[in-house]
Amino acid sequence: MTNGEPSLHTKISFLREPAHYPEQPSRVEVMETHMSWVFLTDRHVYKLHKPIRTDYLDFSTLEKRRLDCEEEIRLNRRLAPGVYLGVVALTQAADGNLALEGKGKEVEWLVKMRRLPQSRMLDQLILHGEVDPVEVEQLTGVLLDFYRESPPEPMEVEAYRLRFTHEIRLNHQTLLAADRDLPEPWLEQMRDRLLTFLDLHETLLAEGACRVIETHGDLRPEHICLTDPPLFIDRLEFNRTFRLLDPVEELAFLALECELLGAAWIGEQVLESYRKQTGEKPSKTLEAFYRATRAHLRARLSASHLTDHPPRGSAQKWLQKTQAYLELVQHYLPALSQ
Repeated sequence: MTNGEPSLHTKISFLREPAHYPEQPSRVEVMETHMSWVFLTDRHVYKLHKPIRTDYLDFSTLEKRRLDCEEEIRLNRRLAPGVYLGVVALTQAADGNLALEGKGKEVEWLVKMRRLPQSRMLDQLILHGEVDPVEVEQLTGVLLDFYRESPPEPMEVEAYRLRFTHEIRLNHQTLLAADRDLPEPWLEQMRDRLLTFLDLHETLLAEGACRVIETHGDLRPEHICLTDPPLFIDRLEFNRTFRLLDPVEELAFLALECELLGAAWIGEQVLESYRKQTGEKPSKTLEAFYRATRAHLRARLSASHLTDHPPRGSAQKWLQKTQAYLELVQHYLPALSQ
């Protein structure tokens, strides 16, 4: 406690208990992510942002967390109608007792969502070999309608190139700092090949820069629910810049994640549907670059957990994920020379 305010630990301990929820669930599942704590009841999901600040987000104050919760609700209602129910308060009464959606002083804000069927999430369907190509076509159709509604926000080619340059260098620095069985010459080769692509392929970069729109921003299988219609959750809300993408890059990212799970055919079908329905023929070389840079970024994010204090999960888990993404970078590098 500080000046009567409950600590993060106190808030989390309170939210772990089923008796503290208005719906009186049978149990509460608790998950920790890099930026949030997530509490899953029988019917709902409550997300609490950690009071952190980095170079790309700021959740350091209660007011900033409230505003981010509101932005998350606003952004996600388009692709997940009926799922994002609103922002609710964790309150503290004069006697110090906490309550969820109760009366008293607001001491935290949470995003409240309807809980989706876990068995229909794309990552789970891939795991059990139950993905239907018809459903993949449906999810692509919803995404393409969403992209068509998004106004173009083309970027200057040099600004587009510098964005990738910055990210590649940051990825490399983080991977080096992790210092966990990641050979430096291997990492340097990847960095150099990706940077060389940027120097040699201005025309391809111009192709991508002219297609930039505001996208989902974090299109992974675990964020896609194959209900009817398909739903897309966890749209990236904390930094609009990260949502400004070439749609081909976003779909290449989804393809990469499906490939990592052993279902490369899903990404290929999605990209082929994009080509047919838009009439565009995005460069396969640029697409390979997008996959390589996204794998490089995901390797960096995995490696960053190796230096977390305290660590979230086992170091071995994060090292294996880092290496798996780096192997995908290596896999796509030859295609950058075509």
